[in-house]
Amino acid sequence: MSYKPKTKETDNSVIEFIESVENLKKREDAYRLLDLFTEITGYEAKMWGPSIIGFGSYHYKYASGHEGDAPLTGFSPRKAKISLYLMMENNDYEHFAQKFGKHTRGKACIYVNKLADIDRAILKDMIRTSVAFSQKQNR
Repeated sequence: MSYKPKTKETDNSVIEFIESVENLKKREDAYRLLDLFTEITGYEAKMWGPSIIGFGSYHYKYASGHEGDAPLTGFSPRKAKISLYLMMENNDYEHFAQKFGKHTRGKACIYVNKLADIDRAILKDMIRTSVAFSQKQNR
């Protein structure tokens, strides 16, 4: 049985998804993030799975043979927190984390309550770093 990745690029509307976000402040933050990620990456936003807004894509292949496609970077305005999909080396993360603002870090993403809690200039640098890191994985 082959593995089917859950998160694939879809033709769903990014705007319709953002409009479906119940919390007004989170919806406003999602539009700000949409503008910011689009500006920094130069990629058009696409829906990945039901709830991730992704920018660009890369192909990955693990030693196990598992492979697939994923967005270079992206975000999701989830009910509890906003998930920022920013992959980078630990030392890069540590460099940014000190001045980034209020957040928590998961395995593959950074969680923030609202944009007002973080430094957007640092976020822009983190997006650039994440895109460069993800593009390197593509080779």
